[in-house]
Amino acid sequence: MRELKEFTIPFVGLKLGEHRFDFKINNKFFEHFEYDEFNDVDLNLDVLLDKKTTLLEFTLEYNGTANVFCDVTNEPFDQELSGNYHFIVKFGDEFNNENEDLLIIPHGSYEVNIQQYIYESVILNLPTRRIHPGIEDGTLKSDILDKLKELSPGANKENKSTSKEKTDPRWDSLKKLLNDK
Repeated sequence: MRELKEFTIPFVGLKLGEHRFDFKINNKFFEHFEYDEFNDVDLNLDVLLDKKTTLLEFTLEYNGTANVFCDVTNEPFDQELSGNYHFIVKFGDEFNNENEDLLIIPHGSYEVNIQQYIYESVILNLPTRRIHPGIEDGTLKSDILDKLKELSPGANKENKSTSKEKTDPRWDSLKKLLNDK
């Protein structure tokens, strides 16, 4: 996969110590990774690079919103996203990114691309179940929610009580055995 140049940080000319970089992340970033579960994304990313003599320490902090579809009603809503990720870049004989918290780049490198770490930290921080806030507080009105309430097991209790008179008396005596425990 080709690298996005705006997420490549040249560190050769930087002095030892902390350096901050700010990025704006939108749909274009996730389209590059062929991730299409977001309708719209607006994230602010703050990158803190702590340059030391033998290594580089990166801390990624992001917050913002992503417009996603609800897993229950399929209604779009803005999901709040925030999180941070910390990783270290060391210098070695050859490139190695097998460890998720340690990136080894060859001696003589003068820049590092952090796009993969940004992508993974955002995607892994997404909730596994995305539920519209209107469902939790009861303010969302949707045909799908009405149908789910109608088909829920609790809604059938009313129907069972009216059909109780029509059951075979042999079954009623068997039901008593369940209640006698």
